[in-house]
Amino acid sequence: MKEVFVGDLLQSNGGDMTVELSGWISAKRDQGKVIFLDICDSTGKIQIVIAESNVTSDMFQAAKRWPTESAVTLKGLMTCSSKGQREIVVGSIALVGGVTKDFSPHPRGCIDIFDESMIPHLLNNRHMYLRNPRVMAILQFRDCLMYHMRAWFHNNRYTSVDAPILTPVPLYDDGSAMSITVHDEKVFLTQCVGYYLEAAVHAFERVYNIGPSFRGEESRSKRHLMEYWHIKAEVAWCNLDEIITSVESIVSFLTEKCHEEQALKIHSVLGTNLCTDGLATPYPRISYEEAIKFLNEKGMTIGFGKSLGSDEEAELSKLFPSRPFWITGIPRTIEPFPYVIDQNDTRITRVADLIASNGYGELLGTAEKISDLQMLDERLKDKGKGGDLRFEFVRDVHQVGCVPHAAFGMGVERMIRWMLNISNVRDAIPFPRIFRRKIAP
Repeated sequence: MKEVFVGDLLQSNGGDMTVELSGWISAKRDQGKVIFLDICDSTGKIQIVIAESNVTSDMFQAAKRWPTESAVTLKGLMTCSSKGQREIVVGSIALVGGVTKDFSPHPRGCIDIFDESMIPHLLNNRHMYLRNPRVMAILQFRDCLMYHMRAWFHNNRYTSVDAPILTPVPLYDDGSAMSITVHDEKVFLTQCVGYYLEAAVHAFERVYNIGPSFRGEESRSKRHLMEYWHIKAEVAWCNLDEIITSVESIVSFLTEKCHEEQALKIHSVLGTNLCTDGLATPYPRISYEEAIKFLNEKGMTIGFGKSLGSDEEAELSKLFPSRPFWITGIPRTIEPFPYVIDQNDTRITRVADLIASNGYGELLGTAEKISDLQMLDERLKDKGKGGDLRFEFVRDVHQVGCVPHAAFGMGVERMIRWMLNISNVRDAIPFPRIFRRKIAP
């Protein structure tokens, strides 16, 4: 097993030392009797020097033939200049994995991964371009965000609950979900694990799930994928204002931790600054009714009960420069049935959506969940699901000691897109699944 990484060598203190290293050739400069190679691994890259006088003739001639992406292992003396620059003077080097297929442009090269003209090629060969430093930086940022998300849940007494991916019922209409047949039964790939967390929250009181969700409705926007990752949580004895406060704590915490650990790297590799708009809490709020009034004044014709899209959310974000903000009181005609009807205005639900700053759109949603069976049945009837036996397990939970509870759901790729200031959610996931595109690789 590999024990020494490039990052360890670059951060080491002291003078010259003998090292062993394994990695890939990311760049090569042949100067005749001296070959310079950049050797990279998951932690960085370092220059090595292969002098004809320091290695065997066979080694030197072989090194001349090796193309970029060749995997090698080497031994040599690492030196450190007065300016702190490190390089390894090679004593021996061997090929571990050769290259028999050429990819152009070179996967580890200086590629603009956001160039729209390059996207089809980069996606068709995503299995190779995961090696690109910019792609790696985004995915390492994703790992950092997910690590701290789990840490926040752990520190706040949440229990992880692994919910099923196959479900008999979608959150919205059947046509909005992906269906498959299992043992002659039509089932769906999960849109939302809320029904299962609602059952679990009456055991563990604070629960969460991090896993994939699937969208059947076609959308080719910059913030939609067919398969995306969802952070869902539910809390017993909780109302809308309390879950909003918890979410603000999460977003602020993630922003702080990711900025501490990733900001310099993101700037140096991607050339962008990490968004810190989520640090200052609480976030401003605007009601749905106030929002559509404002939009209509701006010339956008929005009737009460219509969903707000990207253009509307971008216009609203101008009200709150450099701040995420909440839209509260979403109409019951828009929201699915499990969410509480506002008793002060029965046209709306006790729901709030968090909208990103700078026009990046909706990040997540929060809601008070129904605990009263009569209200649940009313909402089931509203949505044309009254008497649907598939929902009996949901009704069961509401008939045995059901308590007030609240929930939130966050799209991982949307959060990454906003925080990294990148244009499309497809760049925030290792292998994106996009509408009207073959599922490959």
